[in-house]
Amino acid sequence: VRDRAGMVHPGWVCLLQSLLLLATARQSRGPVGACPLRGKSELNSFLWTIKRDPPSYFFGTIHVPYTRVWDFIPENSKKAFQQSHVVYFELDLTDPYTISALTSCQLLPQGENLQDVLPRDIYRRLKRHLEYVKLMMPSWMTPDQRGKGLYADYLFNAIAGNWERKRPVWVMLMVNSLTEVDIKSRGVPVLDLYLAQEAERLRKQTGAVEKVEEQCHPLNGLNFSQVRQRLAGWHRALGWLLGRHVESRSMGIGLE
Repeated sequence: VRDRAGMVHPGWVCLLQSLLLLATARQSRGPVGACPLRGKSELNSFLWTIKRDPPSYFFGTIHVPYTRVWDFIPENSKKAFQQSHVVYFELDLTDPYTISALTSCQLLPQGENLQDVLPRDIYRRLKRHLEYVKLMMPSWMTPDQRGKGLYADYLFNAIAGNWERKRPVWVMLMVNSLTEVDIKSRGVPVLDLYLAQEAERLRKQTGAVEKVEEQCHPLNGLNFSQVRQRLAGWHRALGWLLGRHVESRSMGIGLE
């Protein structure tokens, strides 16, 4: 279910913080006593313990490439993951149905396109911005990505393919992930997916605590007036970006 870039389609890395449940650790060796004093490195670890026998754990994750945060995750959290033999994630990102359902839920109703629902000026700015991103993407990619066989056109289509059919809120999330910094990290799984891959590799039992519909419906339920304020800010940001793009033409970079 993962493509050559190791990504989850489409733009899933841009969703809100998730909740990872590490459940049913191996049997404890004795009764739970008084909580010992902990070192500073063990505090504020986003790990909660459910006191039972065997114990269970809650761990808060974030949808960013795991290499950005892995070194900052305290050892107690990593140990809880290693010792658990049942792991529940926000969504099952290794299930093909999950990826397919996420793709479908982002689309406008049949017969509608983004051009039909966005103000004309915003749509035009968006289209020009995406043209610029596609033009710049080869220069944003790293030698390591090229060495793994990733191509700029493939990467752009993996992230922004079929964008004219997406709902505005999902397009905004997509645009947020089309930055040079984010492009350079493509091919590295987000923390949730990395842990799911590790759980699979270690042959742990896995599951999900939410369904795709529970993720999609709240965002899809936003009416246009609720999205309008975000679109206004987005409009100004695109205007600034496109102004920078025009400046770059003098250095031999064009949009046409």
